[in-house]
Amino acid sequence: MGPKPKKPAGKKKITKAERLRLLQEEEEKRLKEEEEARLKLEKEEQERQEIQRIEREKWHRLEEKDLERRNEEFEELTLLEDCFPEAEKLKRESRALSQWKHYLECDGSPDPSIAQEMNTFISLWEEETNETFERVIEKSKLVLSLIKKLKLILLETPSCDLGDRMVAQHQGSILRLQELLSQKVDVATELLLREASTLADLDSGNMEKIIQDENVTLYVWANLKKNPRYRSVKFSGTQIGFEIPKILATSDVALRLLHTRYDHVTPLFPTSVPGEERTPIVQEEFRKEKSTEKAVSTEKAVSTEKAISTEKAISTEKAVSTEKEATSQDEEPGLKQDREFSLVPEEGIMSEALEDNEVQRISYQEDENAEATKYELEMRLLSEAVSAAQLHLVENIVDLPEIHENEVDLCHFSTLGGVYHLDILALPPQCKPVKGWVLVEIRQEGLQRFTYPPENTDEPDPESAFPPIEVTLEVCENVIFFEDPQVIRWDAEGKLWRTDGISCVVYHREERLITFNLDTLGPVTLIQDAHINMPYQSWELRPLGVNRVLITVTTLFTKLQIHIKENLCMLASIKLRSQEHLSHLEGKWMRPAPFIMALKEAGLNIFPTVYSHFYVVINNKVPMVEVKAYRQMALLSSAFAFRWSKWNMSCNSSRVVFRMKEGLAEEAEEHLWALLMFSGDRAQLLKIREDSEVFSEALKEETEFHSTLYHMAKDFASPEAMEKVRHSNCQFIDSVCHMLLSTRVLSFS
Repeated sequence: MGPKPKKPAGKKKITKAERLRLLQEEEEKRLKEEEEARLKLEKEEQERQEIQRIEREKWHRLEEKDLERRNEEFEELTLLEDCFPEAEKLKRESRALSQWKHYLECDGSPDPSIAQEMNTFISLWEEETNETFERVIEKSKLVLSLIKKLKLILLETPSCDLGDRMVAQHQGSILRLQELLSQKVDVATELLLREASTLADLDSGNMEKIIQDENVTLYVWANLKKNPRYRSVKFSGTQIGFEIPKILATSDVALRLLHTRYDHVTPLFPTSVPGEERTPIVQEEFRKEKSTEKAVSTEKAVSTEKAISTEKAISTEKAVSTEKEATSQDEEPGLKQDREFSLVPEEGIMSEALEDNEVQRISYQEDENAEATKYELEMRLLSEAVSAAQLHLVENIVDLPEIHENEVDLCHFSTLGGVYHLDILALPPQCKPVKGWVLVEIRQEGLQRFTYPPENTDEPDPESAFPPIEVTLEVCENVIFFEDPQVIRWDAEGKLWRTDGISCVVYHREERLITFNLDTLGPVTLIQDAHINMPYQSWELRPLGVNRVLITVTTLFTKLQIHIKENLCMLASIKLRSQEHLSHLEGKWMRPAPFIMALKEAGLNIFPTVYSHFYVVINNKVPMVEVKAYRQMALLSSAFAFRWSKWNMSCNSSRVVFRMKEGLAEEAEEHLWALLMFSGDRAQLLKIREDSEVFSEALKEETEFHSTLYHMAKDFASPEAMEKVRHSNCQFIDSVCHMLLSTRVLSFS
């Protein structure tokens, strides 16, 4: 066996003194590390405080520099923003010119802005009798044109130019035209139904008639045979029709479906702003300025008269004193009299000539000053009126109007595709040919409605005896429904739209047909959520050249591109679910107000109202900040592009954040977009980028504060870009601003 392995030497035992020494060394090491850490933290804190101090000093220097030049920048901005009252002045001149052109044309149509002409037109048309449906449809084109013009006058004309009396007159003219057109349609329908027996179909024995126009389509069916088995009424060549109950199939009735592409049923201006409006303030200011102008001119006239009388008194005193001196110095009375008669006329002639020259000079200067003062006053009042109107576009109402049960909230929904007037009519007496004559009984009461279901009935089960009527309608092809439309009916007694009394609604999207059951026939229409395209997912404003821009608004369902040039707008393109969609509005240039109206009527509503914040989760901004941002963005829009930023949601309501770059830069260079924050009186470039993780208001390096977007842009823009801005057309700037105010992209994105 080999030798045994040696046992390892035992561990040396640490003495108490060594243990104390080790503990002391560890304690000293710990204290040293703590001291080093403390010194390091103190140093870091000192460095941080020093950096903060430097940043604060830099911030204060920039603020002081901004305050020093603030007045100068605001004065320059005021000069640039003179384009808004100038554009309004051009609109006034354009309205006056259109009135003059209408007067020169002398085509027999009334001027809708003149109440006397409208009253004469309505009175003359009321006197016309026995008009056929074709004639009424032809006349309705002029009537609808007048109604549209009146609505545009109310939309486009500032309140200070119209006044409450003129607004009431125009609204009254609209209502009278609508009512008269409805009456004329009823009379024409009665004339048509009197001849139902002569127009009867050979196969069915009943009368069927379709009259179509760009604004109206009439479907009429007269039950002449009263066959109880003929209960399905389908108009030839269409899927439109009724499924009627037995009681109607055996009655002397006619069914009328009148589809009007317009809506004359919904009350005018249902979303008018309650409470005190701001227009009377402008009107009061206008009256104050007028009275001030009169007072100033009167005061100037009085002061001028005083000055002239003073000059006359002085010249007279000089003449008298001269006479006295001459009289006292001369000793001979004869010579005195000669001098009196010789000196006084000469001085009188000279003083009168001087007075005339002075009066002419003063009056000429006063005329010049008065003209200048009048122009300045006019522009200032126009500027105030425009500012008040712009601020009104971005206001939010505090309270919603009261809505009753089953009533349609017209602040939430919008009617689309016109109105379908569904009527059961009592068949009037038919024409009878007798020995070469045509005899017809004319009833004094005119066209009568057939009540269904009857108000008083002895039926034990009225629901089965008078079942709902099934109706199939064709949806207007020029209207876009992003979801299945909802059917509503008109309550003539309550003067409101209701949702009850309608059942079994089925919508066939491909065929654009909608089928439903109605308890009783009457006017019906289709509605869609007015805010279905809000809030927007993104937006962009891109220049296409001088006085030309393209606004792109992307929503959940669609992507709209709006082209603006000078004072005209056009729908450039529309995409539905990433697919190109052809619209009847594409390629049509219109002024902003009728363009917005046309988009709303087509179901493309991207224009919030004063009630929209109740139905949409929005990033609400202070109205004045929003208005200032839109005005200054419009000023720069010829040469600079603007785009949505996600950080606009992160800042508070008194600030807006968006991206901005010079329009001459290449589209592919994403890094050229600068992130800008604006508070109404301060603009700054942000240090963060769009893809940063945390929001910060830190200022971008080597940049400064400015009081306006214009002066902020001057820091990094090329001279060519600023030259484009300075040469932009005032009407173009006003149109871009109006579109931004109408879409409110900074609050509804």
